[in-house]
Amino acid sequence: MSSANQVAERDAPFQLRGNSFTMMVLKVNAPNSQDFFPQLNVKVRQAPNFFRNAPVVLDFDELPDTVVFDLAAFIGQVRAHHLLPVGFQGGPRPVQEAALAAGLTPMPTGRAAKLEVAKGPDPRAANPAATVTIEVVHRPAVVVTEPVRSGTQIYAEKTDLIITASVSPGAELLADGNIHVYGALRGRALAGVSGDINARVFCHSLEAEVVSVAGIYRVSEDIGSDFFKKPVQVFLREGVLRMDLLKTV
Repeated sequence: MSSANQVAERDAPFQLRGNSFTMMVLKVNAPNSQDFFPQLNVKVRQAPNFFRNAPVVLDFDELPDTVVFDLAAFIGQVRAHHLLPVGFQGGPRPVQEAALAAGLTPMPTGRAAKLEVAKGPDPRAANPAATVTIEVVHRPAVVVTEPVRSGTQIYAEKTDLIITASVSPGAELLADGNIHVYGALRGRALAGVSGDINARVFCHSLEAEVVSVAGIYRVSEDIGSDFFKKPVQVFLREGVLRMDLLKTV
């Protein structure tokens, strides 16, 4: 780009740029249940600083076609719990139309999909000889040697993230692969953000506000004294977020 074009772009009244953001998905299974918002309130109170004014996507994919509820009032209740619905996924046609009328944006589901492990050809398939080629893209790990300060977000796309220093409260680490912190992890660490259920979080001292693998998370109040301020690995097993102490010499 020429210098003249750069100046013109800088002085333009606006710029359109692509970016990526991490958002929680609130899966709505029973919107009419009397327990829905009391249970949501309990969850939000576990980590109010994490949930306050957090953007969320409402997932209506599991709703039956016969469901009837006041979506505008439902969204108001969600906002009353300090969550900000910005988009939606799936759902019956009337629910989708109501979501659009309420100003929510239809969101793709591709990044949230979990990876499936190939188990070989199905003998009942019509064409058992068909094969699928998977292209593996390798990228060097993102390595950060300085302390990660509060308010900083670091994203390692399609690779691992390695931090050789400590992470401050309010900082956020994201990686499509694993996250390694060779120091105190006091911020948020979200591994496998594209859906890799085999990703893990490793740290020398677990003091995190939130840890997550493939969208399954645990807040600081749920970590427990057995793992707090200790070397830990965080991983998924059978869809449940688990923790193990790292063996150190």
